[in-house]
Amino acid sequence: MPDLYLKTSAFQPGSEIPKQFTCEGQDQSPPLQWGDAPKGTQSFALIVEDPDAPSGTFTHWVLFNLPASVTELPQGTPPGLHIASGGVHGTNDFGKLGYGGPCPPAGKPHRYVFKLYALDTKLDLSPGAKKSDVEHAMKGHVLAHAEIMGKYQRKGKAAA
Repeated sequence: MPDLYLKTSAFQPGSEIPKQFTCEGQDQSPPLQWGDAPKGTQSFALIVEDPDAPSGTFTHWVLFNLPASVTELPQGTPPGLHIASGGVHGTNDFGKLGYGGPCPPAGKPHRYVFKLYALDTKLDLSPGAKKSDVEHAMKGHVLAHAEIMGKYQRKGKAAA
């Protein structure tokens, strides 16, 4: 049986995320495609985070209740409570709804992990929910998950 997969045409897994998808560019979300969701999938959740942030893991995007029929997100998915395909945005660690691109301090590259979860339910959460709320609500409902990782490094002087 095939496994859930997640991919993007914006960068190869493990490679550098192009500037247009970061705070130094247009800060657009990259296009994402996925498939081979397991039978029984009712919705998808997407979480994007930077595990290398100085203050601990930093959340860049929280999206949940994407219908099971949705298999992609376009480049530049707009912020706001709801998206056109039916998903609901949560609040990222910038305190905003929607995608917030990589914006690490100058210095070493950071990893940005895009995590997609196939769920056997829709989450009973309000728009704007935080990552911790989504993760708590997903417990016991994850049928499969897939992830891709890209890196980004800001040039310039590293912090002292």
